[in-house]
Amino acid sequence: MTTAAFRRSDRRISPVFVGIVAVMAVTGWATWTGFAEQPGLAVFLFVTAAWIVSLCLHEYAHARTALHSGDISIGAKGYLTLNPLKYTHALLSIVLPVIFVIMGGIGLPGGAVFIERGRIQGRWKHSLISAAGPLTNVLFAVVCTAPFWLHALDGVPLAFQYALAFLALLQVTAAILNFLPVPGLDGYGVIEPWLSYGVRRQVEPFAPFGLLAVFAVLWIPSVNTVFFDLIDSVLGGLGIDDLQRYCGQNLYRFWQSTDQFCTVSR
Repeated sequence: MTTAAFRRSDRRISPVFVGIVAVMAVTGWATWTGFAEQPGLAVFLFVTAAWIVSLCLHEYAHARTALHSGDISIGAKGYLTLNPLKYTHALLSIVLPVIFVIMGGIGLPGGAVFIERGRIQGRWKHSLISAAGPLTNVLFAVVCTAPFWLHALDGVPLAFQYALAFLALLQVTAAILNFLPVPGLDGYGVIEPWLSYGVRRQVEPFAPFGLLAVFAVLWIPSVNTVFFDLIDSVLGGLGIDDLQRYCGQNLYRFWQSTDQFCTVSR
């Protein structure tokens, strides 16, 4: 018998997601070829679209893993269509992360797929569902940085290199922040099934404020320095140097004056 969870329409890729991918492809081409009058505008649109695509894939990974773990209600909720408008909190998963990228160049973790945990048996399955999202960011970062750690940058335009470097920065920050064992973040979701019932009940009221607490702590200068030193170390290990990362963010924020070190030839 066909149920709502297994209708083909529940798994068909949304035109909304296809449109976002199309914007990413067109602006990526414009960044590569230098077609745009302002390279910074092309970088801005390309990175923003690619960032939204990664957010959709992040939530899709949670949903798909939950489906295979036993929550067959996922399909009816529309999470398998990659449509960001289907998320429980589109503001938290899409709008705020984009605003944070524009304002500060940091990958804000999202989290807006409602999973019926009662349908899922086994602590490992629960942990894997939580880990699937940030692991998608890790994979995205590896793909973005492949030309750098493979030393295959010959022929890759500077603007495109800088765009990939900044996009990788967003993926790495999102992955690290998401993996923090803080209530409300995926890292806590990974360890939560292994905690005692009493501990989980005590921690549960703090979950809505976990992300806010993380950003409040990041405002502490010493913590902020350690955090971004860690980001720089990871990016360095992936072949991206400070100049590439800096120029990527500089081009992305095209409405500001472009640093002379980050000019790209047309």
